Parts: sequence; C-alpha cells; structure tokens
Amino acid sequence: IEPIVTSINRLSTDDIKVNVIHAAAGNISESDMNLALASDAIVLGFRVLADATAQRMADMEGMEIHIYEIIYRLVDDVEKALKGMLEPTYTEVTIGEADVRQIFDISSLGKIAGCYVTQGVARRNAKVRVLRNDSVLYDGAIDSLKRFTEDVREVRQNFECGVKVQGFDDLSVGDRLQFYTMRRVEQE
Repeated sequence: IEPIVTSINRLSTDDIKVNVIHAAAGNISESDMNLALASDAIVLGFRVLADATAQRMADMEGMEIHIYEIIYRLVDDVEKALKGMLEPTYTEVTIGEADVRQIFDISSLGKIAGCYVTQGVARRNAKVRVLRNDSVLYDGAIDSLKRFTEDVREVRQNFECGVKVQGFDDLSVGDRLQFYTMRRVEQE
C-alpha cells in the first residue's frame, strides 16, 4: 500500500492537492464506500475486489470503483484525472494580418473594411484585433467575412476581402487587422 500512496501523493502540485483519505489492505467494503461518499472521493483498488454491498452502493449512488492490477496504470489514471481538474490555459496564435485599403459605409450593415491579406489567413471564426499606428484600438470578433459578394470561411494571403468587425465601426484606411485564435495548452 505504501508505494501506491507515496506515488499518488507525489502527484500534488501547487494548484491541486491529492489527499488520500483511507488506505488499507483487503477488499473494498461498504464502509469504504460510505467514507468516499461522505468526502466526495474516488475509490481506487489495487488487486482487490469490491464486495457485493459496496458494489450495490456504488451503483445506487452513481459512484465508480476503479480496480487496477498494475501500479503505474493506477498512478497514470490519477495523474490524468488531476490534469482534467485544472482550468485549461490558452495561448494566442496569430494566424494572419490584413491591411485596410478602403472603407465601405453600408447603411444597413455599418462600416465594412476592404482589406488585402498580407500574411497568413483571415478566418471568419477567428478573433480580430484592429491596430492603428501599432496601437490596439479594438479586440473582438468578426461579424462577417466576404470575398466579393460571397460569404467565405477564410481568405488566404495575397487576396482581397471585406471584413465587418463586430461592434466596431471606427475603421480607417491604413488600419491593420490581426487575426488570431486561442489554442489550448496541454498540461504537463
């Protein structure tokens, strides 16, 4: 039991603390299940069985009993569960930039930026940052992306497009649009 408890306790980090409530030899019993239920814990077993009353209780309460035959699999599963408990972190990935070359003021829609994609790709589901003289004027979403009269998902480098920035109409010729997405960073 001691090597398993030690291995599990080593998984604690600054963000998440592992707390082994009870560790004992023998099959998983009803009292083990009551303890797990009262403390909102998970039940892990190593080369044991759950007795009939413990299994019935787990079924009634919607709890899971995890039984393992190999220590490293038990530790790996606990580690994966801990990583799943952490709030995901995201990093910004710039996917493209475009220069605003003309402004179209359409009464029913507002201002549409006539753009030329200078690098990467302009993607409709991406976020957009409006830059003027290297200062950020606005950071938000794309309302629409068009190539001529067609709605498109993306426009690649060296092509022109029309971009309607959601909630922002103070666009000017010479502004730069920076398109980016947020990518989830895998926990180590």
